Amino acid sequence: MAAIGSLLFCLECGNLLDAASSNKNDTLKCDVCGATCKDTSSKVVVTHSRPSAFPSALRSKRSEVLTLSKEDMQMGILTKQTCEKCGREEVRYTELQLRSADEGTTIFYHCECGHKWRGNN
Repeated sequence: MAAIGSLLFCLECGNLLDAASSNKNDTLKCDVCGATCKDTSSKVVVTHSRPSAFPSALRSKRSEVLTLSKEDMQMGILTKQTCEKCGREEVRYTELQLRSADEGTTIFYHCECGHKWRGNN
C-alpha cells in the first residue's frame, strides 16, 4: 500500500483502496488483485501556507483596485462624459450586469440637471 496524502493505493496493481475503519491494526485488501497490507493511513498530515507562497498577478494588483465608499456607490462615480441635455462635461455613472455574463455591462449615466441615459459597454 502506498499513501499519497489521504489516498491509499495498492502497490501491486495501483488500485485506489477503500478507507479502513478507525482501528489502527486493520489490514486492507485490494478488490482487484487480492493483495493485503497493513493500514498505515492513520497518519494525519496538516499543512499551512502563506499567501506569499503562491504568487498571483491578481493578488499583486489588489492595491490598485478602486474601493468605493457607500455614498459613491449610491450616487455613482464621477466621469468625463458630456451630458446631452445641459452640456455639463462631468456626470456620474453606475454600471450593472443586465445581460449574460459573456456580454458587457450596461452603464447608467445621470447628470446633476436630472437627465439620465444609458449605454452598453
